[in-house]
Amino acid sequence: MSEICVIGVGYVGLVTGACLADLGNRVVCLDVDEGKVDGLKKGVLPIFEPGLEEIVRRNSEAGRLVFTTQYDEGLRDAEFVFVAVGTPSGPDGEADLSYLRSAVEDIAQRLARPLIIVNKSTVPIGTADLVADIIREQRADAAPFVVVSNPEFLREGSAVYDFMNPDRIVLGSTDRPAAWKVAELYAPLSAPIIVTDLRTAEMIKYASNAFLATKISFVNEMANICEAVGADVQEVARGMASDRRIGPGHLEAGLGWGGSCFPKDVKALLHIAAMHGCHPQMLRAVTEINYDQRKRVIFKLREMLGTLRGKTIGLLGLSFKPNTDDMRDAPAIEIVHFLENEGAQVRAYDPVAMDNARALLPHVTFCENPYAVAEGADALVLVTAWNEFKHLDMGRIARSMRTAVLFDARNTYDRAKLRELGFAYHGIGRS
Repeated sequence: MSEICVIGVGYVGLVTGACLADLGNRVVCLDVDEGKVDGLKKGVLPIFEPGLEEIVRRNSEAGRLVFTTQYDEGLRDAEFVFVAVGTPSGPDGEADLSYLRSAVEDIAQRLARPLIIVNKSTVPIGTADLVADIIREQRADAAPFVVVSNPEFLREGSAVYDFMNPDRIVLGSTDRPAAWKVAELYAPLSAPIIVTDLRTAEMIKYASNAFLATKISFVNEMANICEAVGADVQEVARGMASDRRIGPGHLEAGLGWGGSCFPKDVKALLHIAAMHGCHPQMLRAVTEINYDQRKRVIFKLREMLGTLRGKTIGLLGLSFKPNTDDMRDAPAIEIVHFLENEGAQVRAYDPVAMDNARALLPHVTFCENPYAVAEGADALVLVTAWNEFKHLDMGRIARSMRTAVLFDARNTYDRAKLRELGFAYHGIGRS
């Protein structure tokens, strides 16, 4: 059993800490937010993530997982410190490292025994060197330490599964024995281990997310072409995915990517490239396509309704993807902004994200269920493909609407069946 401290209790930190505890380690999760830590001590999680609450409860009761706001407590017995703090976008798209700097300075002040510092946060290339420099500047007499880069590849909504079933574990360090000590923590998962240098490990994270974002933007551009020429993007994507060189992942046409990772990481990589004399035209196009995709909701609703002024538009789903309450860069935010600028009244329902959405969308009417959203509405937009939306009584919804117009922005429904029920139906890339 290893002694581990995880700094940060957001998506990455809390999932990492809870899962490492579930693998048999003793883990102290540390965060300076007293409200989050107090809630976790009472079993109240600051995020919604399927399966996570049970793992936190089980390991807390077993004494393997504890929470604190005190660095002295968190670092007292630690052999490994995982830094999993936020690195939000700065004014020019660069990663803001202020939280990371603060955490590392606090580590340096208490570095009295040998320590392996594992960077889990997504950070610019060269940050591991910066971490080492900060510690040396803060404490010339610091105990021996090694920095290991260990980027995360967790998807919100399936983060627990992804941690326990990784495609690979990436570790970067100038000290190979230290990297393999971190690898031993993951040994129960029987995953392939990639050990490389620090900067390559940091780059693997950015390159992976940028490639996945590119696939999504690519299929959305194909969807728009399909619509123009009379093809069906779902069949096109199925044909593409049958090619082993391409594969099926991230080929679902829709409203594009959002959330806490892809937007932030693509912006950061653009900034890194520009600051090193590169010209990342493809990444710029990937970003432009993504944000243009959200505008298509407005174009299509105008086509179907004539005007949006005075119309009531209902949104099914608000979070950027199913199985999370995360509203960061969710397409729904921009769609609501566009609709309100067009003079429409907006109603919405989401199974878990409405509390987070209220502060962001103050003029939206939040409803208790999808049927209330549809009552008297001029059009519905399926924004987030929550499973419960696939099993609605669509006949009841059609009868309750002022005009049975449905924009299926996730290509979830059978268009023939909906048209039989009287809907004017439109999907993405389905002529």
